[in-house]
Amino acid sequence: MPDSEAISPMRVEVTDDVLDDLRTRLRATLWPDAAPGAPWEYGTDLTYLRDLCEYWADGYDWRAAEQRLNTFDHFTTTIDGQNIHFVHAPSPEPDAEPLVITHGWPGSVVEFLDVIGPLSNPVSYGGDAADAFHVVAPSIPGYAWSGPTTEPGWDSRRVAEAWATLMDRLGYTRYSAQGGDWGSLITTELGLVDSAHLTGIHLNMAVCGPPANGGEMTDAETAAFARVTDYLENGSGYAAIQGTKPQTLSYGLTDSPAGLAGWILEKFHAWTDHEGNLETAVGRDDLLTNLMTYWVTGTINSSTRLYYESKKAGRLGPVDERVEVPTAVARYPYEILTSPRSWLEAAFNLRRVADMPRGGHFAAFEEPDLFVADVREAFADLRS
Repeated sequence: MPDSEAISPMRVEVTDDVLDDLRTRLRATLWPDAAPGAPWEYGTDLTYLRDLCEYWADGYDWRAAEQRLNTFDHFTTTIDGQNIHFVHAPSPEPDAEPLVITHGWPGSVVEFLDVIGPLSNPVSYGGDAADAFHVVAPSIPGYAWSGPTTEPGWDSRRVAEAWATLMDRLGYTRYSAQGGDWGSLITTELGLVDSAHLTGIHLNMAVCGPPANGGEMTDAETAAFARVTDYLENGSGYAAIQGTKPQTLSYGLTDSPAGLAGWILEKFHAWTDHEGNLETAVGRDDLLTNLMTYWVTGTINSSTRLYYESKKAGRLGPVDERVEVPTAVARYPYEILTSPRSWLEAAFNLRRVADMPRGGHFAAFEEPDLFVADVREAFADLRS
């Protein structure tokens, strides 16, 4: 096998020096004044963040998180000149469907730690062997152990092409794909670049717009437009910065773990299903383990470049082709954006829409049981 196609096992291992430096930086944080409005109105709440960072420095157990990560098999390979990290969890069921699942920003493969087992080995979790998947969970180029990227051009289409190569390299000639956030855009692109090998795709936060000449808007379409408008006016500042001058932002986020936490946790607070307490949606240790994937690998800068590269390529939004691969969509009530069925049918070969009872943007993280059940049902429908 040529070196360029080699697949090498790896373990998640962080030195004590990195952890000691992290704690020193957290304890030495220079804190800003508190904003005058209500908590979270101006951005990440100071009181919450200070408390979290104190716990990060003196209570959080990275070694336990590291051990949990290493219960899965991690690998690296090189595709298109870029290091690619992925978790590979083959099912014990020989007829299982291969499934590549893709995270987004500011997430990581940590989002999937509670769903990989039930998806790959459903019998052990009280499920049916017919619902089993061979799960592949890569880190997007530039993120965590796939980073940093070292050349321009890594946009969502190029990542999708890398995933097609990865699945082929693993010997999966027929497979399915799932994704949310950037994972949704990458999975959508995958439906265009590798349709011959895809059984179907499943999306949470399907990104699409109204069809041309759609006529008078329905109530659902009017509500979707209002949600898009609110997001663009009040919630998309991070994307504007990351899509134009990400390097400028990176100095503070790379130097300060508190700054990194403040930047990322505001999105978790805004995009998850909770009634004021973020940690009822995603637990404190899980939030910090996700943050650690950026900190210990030094990849917050390269992760944000996905916005710049995709914006430059015209791919920071809906694709301009209809996806003919059979598609299922899950709409979670606290998702950033949700598309009405008319938009979805124009953009995708839509076979199923599931309106979920609860949950938000980080579906697998927030509601792993609902996520697993919906993915199982969706692909059973797409295969029938």
